Order: sequence, then C-alpha cells, then structure tokens
Amino acid sequence: VRSLSRVVNFKHRFNYKDQGGFPMPCKGGHLLVDGQKKKSRRNIPLIMVKCLITCWMVYQYTQSLQRYSDPIIITVQAFVQDNSMVPLSMTHQSLYVTRERQVVIAAVILGGVYVLIIFEIVHRTLAAMLGSLAALAALAMIGDRPSLSTVVEWIDYETLALLFGMMILVAIFSETGFFDYCAVKAYQLSRGKVWPMIIILCLIAAILSAFLDNVTTMMLFTPVTIRLCEVLNLDPRHVLIAEVIFTNIGGAATAVGDPPNVIIVSNQDLRKSGIDFASFTGYMFLGICLVLLTSFPFLRLLYWNKKLYNKESSEIVELRHEIRVWRQTAQRISPASREETAVKCLLMQKVLNLESVLRKQLKTFQRQISQEDKNWENNIQELHKKNRITDRVLLVKCISVLGVVIFMFFLNSFVPSIHLELGWIAIFGALWLLVLADIQDFEIILHRVEWATLLFFAALFVLMEALAQLQLIDYIGVQTALLIKAVPEEQRLAMAIILVMWVSALASSLIDNIPFTATMIPVLINLSQDADVNLPIKPLIFALAMGACLGGNGTLIGASANVVCAGIAEQHGYGFSFMEFFRLGFPMMLMTCTIGMCYLLATIIGLGWTL
Repeated sequence: VRSLSRVVNFKHRFNYKDQGGFPMPCKGGHLLVDGQKKKSRRNIPLIMVKCLITCWMVYQYTQSLQRYSDPIIITVQAFVQDNSMVPLSMTHQSLYVTRERQVVIAAVILGGVYVLIIFEIVHRTLAAMLGSLAALAALAMIGDRPSLSTVVEWIDYETLALLFGMMILVAIFSETGFFDYCAVKAYQLSRGKVWPMIIILCLIAAILSAFLDNVTTMMLFTPVTIRLCEVLNLDPRHVLIAEVIFTNIGGAATAVGDPPNVIIVSNQDLRKSGIDFASFTGYMFLGICLVLLTSFPFLRLLYWNKKLYNKESSEIVELRHEIRVWRQTAQRISPASREETAVKCLLMQKVLNLESVLRKQLKTFQRQISQEDKNWENNIQELHKKNRITDRVLLVKCISVLGVVIFMFFLNSFVPSIHLELGWIAIFGALWLLVLADIQDFEIILHRVEWATLLFFAALFVLMEALAQLQLIDYIGVQTALLIKAVPEEQRLAMAIILVMWVSALASSLIDNIPFTATMIPVLINLSQDADVNLPIKPLIFALAMGACLGGNGTLIGASANVVCAGIAEQHGYGFSFMEFFRLGFPMMLMTCTIGMCYLLATIIGLGWTL
C-alpha cells in the first residue's frame, strides 16, 4: 500500500500469497508494517482522527491458479484539516464469492423462508428468525461479517414502537365495550345485509388509511370487525382479508398513506425534479380512485362461491371459539408457582367440560345455513341489551387520548418540522392513557400485546437488510435498468413503465417494499440522467410507487398491515394462514396492478400528460 498523504508515509506491496505485511493498528501509537511493530512519529493524541478505510476486493479464481501470483498495489490518499501527524488504521476484507453467487444464496434463503411459512412447517415468527440467522451466516461465510451493534441497527425501532404503543391503546380501549357497540351500530346500518356491511367497512378502511398509517387503521378495525362477524355468525377471516386489502389500496392514494410514498416525497433529488407532496398526491389519488371503483366488483367475484356465513349455528360457533380461547389462555400460563399450576388445571378442566357440551350439541344439530338475517330488527334490541358501553368514564379518556394521537399523526405528516416520529407519538399516547386509566394489573395489558408479531417484524427487518447486503435488491434494480435500455427508443417509455410497475409489485409481495423503494430510487434517477436512455423521471417514480404499494397485497408478509391483522385475528382465535390470504390477495394484486398500469399508460402515453 502506498500512502500519499502526510499522515503516515509508508510504502508496501501486499501479496495474496503470504497474506502478510499489511499494516494493522496496535496500542501506544504503533503500526504493524511487514510484521514489525514500528512507532509512529508521535503518540496518539487525546482527540485522534482515525481514518478507517475498508478496501473491498473481490477476485475470481482461475482453473489453474488459485491465487494471484502478481502483487496488487493499492493507492490511498487521505487528507486531514490540520498538519499534525495522526495514526492511520487500514483493514482489508476479501469476499470469497462473486455477486451472482451472493444473489443466488439470498434467493435460496428467501425461498426457504417462504416454504416454511406457506406450508406452515413452523410459526411465521420462527421462520423469519431462522431466515435472518441463515442470512447472517451467509454474510459471515462470504467475508462480510456484521457486528452485533450493526445487526441491531438494522431493526426499524420506529415501526416496533408504533406497533407496541397502538397495541397498548387498543388493549385498554377494548375494556370499555366500545368495539361491541360499534359492531351493533354497523349491523344496524347494514340492515342485516352482509355485502353492504363489508363494502362500508372496506371503504372506511381505505379512506382512513389514506391519511393514517395502515398498521394503525387495521389495529383499530380488526377488533370491531371480529365482534361484528360474531354477532352476524360470519367467518371473520374473509372479512378481515378484504379489509386489509383495501387498506393497502387506500394507503397508496396520498404521499403519507404508505411508507414507500413517504420515502419518495422525502427524497431531495426527486423534489428538485418537481415531485412534491401536492403533485404526487394529486396524480396518485386519481389513479387509486379508479382502482377502488374496479376493486369492489372484483372482490364480489372472488367471494362468489365462498360461504361467508358459518355452516353451524351461532351457539356452536361461539362454543368452539370459547374452547379455543380458554385452551390458549391455559397454555400461556407458566406453572411457576402452586397457585398458577392450580389455575392452569382448572382452565384445562373447563376446556374438557366445554368439549363435552359441544359433542352433545353436535349430535342434536341439524345443519342450517342462513343466507340473511330476516329478523334483524328484532335482534337489534337484544344486541343493544347485551353489548353496551361498560365503562363510560374510561371510554371518554380513551377517545380523548386516541384523538390526540391521531391528530399528532396528521400533524407529523403535514408539518414535519415538529420532529416527532410516529413511534414516539404512539408510546407517549400509551403512557398517557395508562396513567389516566389507573391500570392496577399491568400484566393483563401486557398479555394482550402481540409479542410474536413484534418479534416477527424485528426478525424480518434483519432478514431484509441481510438480503440487501447480499446484493439481492441491487441486482433486481440493475437487471431492470438493463432490460429498459435494451428496448427500442420509441417504445422505451411505455416498456419502462410496465417493467418498473410489475417488478416493483412482484418484488414488494415477496420482500419488504421499504428497502426496495429506497434502492430503486437512485437506480431510476441514474437511468433518467443517462443520455443514451433519455427517459423522464416522473413516470418511472409513479410506476414505482403504484407497484410497491399495491404489491403488498400479494402475500401475507408483503405489507406490515397484513401481518398485524393476522396476529390480532390469531389472538382472538380466528387466525388465517398464508395460503388463505394468498388465494384472495394475489388475484386482487394482479387486478389492481393491471388497472394502475393502464392508468399510467393512458395518462402518460395516451393523453401525453407531462405531470
């Protein structure tokens, strides 16, 4: 290594044969050069300027020669602000596999995680943890071993804080009986008809998610929907899947509805190109409205042969659900003391008694599938008696705190100068409500927190960042750019919109759309600045936003709202699997992306909008 700076003057040839003689730092202001400890010109000062330069060397082996026989000379030039002599520390790291092999390894790991989740071999949280561990092991094997502090920094703590805070708020809110009351009101508005009720719920969810975070919307809507379906003797899983699909669609309408949109409008280079909050929201809002209009008939077509009503009477359904909840409660009790062991035994005995009652009812049951509740007016009065507000004082406190939290969410979206993230807002709201509600038994609230969901997101963040370090996301972006360049110039813009749209949609259904969007933005900017390509940046960015947001409906782990909804439903005893979501979500993703692509092509290519 030859240093041209005035910091340290030494000349050294680094040979791959012996792997020796590379300068390494040591204590007391010494350098290790050619295997000998040499003192630097002065001792390390109190305030030391440390230049850490990591040289990434990827070399290929030939068939006849496993190492380079010729020495490699690296020239490093460093500058400091003052003329004082300071030590220079240099590290060298060799990557033992090529970029293509790294991509193959990343694809195999991602495929293995999906196999574990699809076939339900293990719980999805354990599958994400195993996948992240395999990805970290792959990084270590190729020579890019991240430290523990680096891995911890990969976790998006703002998202985890938002989830945790909202889970606490919803857990306290459920103590008031408000969700049961809302279920009865929705039943009254729909006049006992199922499909008007589903359309109303999906439409409200889409509108709210355009201004609120998708995760927040689903955390508020899922308990209401479950209680409403129990009242109507419906299977909550189908209704919940429909709601979360429309939540993801509605989130794409504005610049603050979905994280990929926030990343796009926050990019300074894109702002210089004319993509600001108003222009982005105006164009996307019109397209998403068109997508929503076509999504409702298509949803009805997908549910055409599905039996939304339970095939058993409401008494049997409630009894099955009660057995499942009591069994889960008993399994969560750890017999640490004699009293806890006795309680667990009592709960299991209660489960056995309920199962005995269920078997007796099944013997005398005659299958009756009701298509519509004809006596809904008479049932409304009975439902109002059973489902009342149980604690009005606590309800006022909950509504007040939740109103302030939602207002701060809006304020953070439109006034970013307050520098208060969504996670902190949710945490402050949860702490405030805990103080006002005067919760004595805090463990009851903590038991309602979806810890498995939080751990799943933490493992998923590590997995996606590790896959990004394995060059998977960069590889997708580079290959997309190469395909666009290969298209003739007169068809290049239309083909670029189609490619970016569908690559973004398919990639976002498999991997997290946040790192994918962050990686694709500089790729598209460089592509638009290439004189040989000559493409405007705005159509490419709108195609990226449309595909990344709508692609989250493709799979269960394609969007954060999907995982949160599945976790809450599982806690209530109505969990749905990967394939159950895939059979409804993936066709909706294909249809909505097709409508979005047609909107982009019609406005940009057909009408010639300059945006």
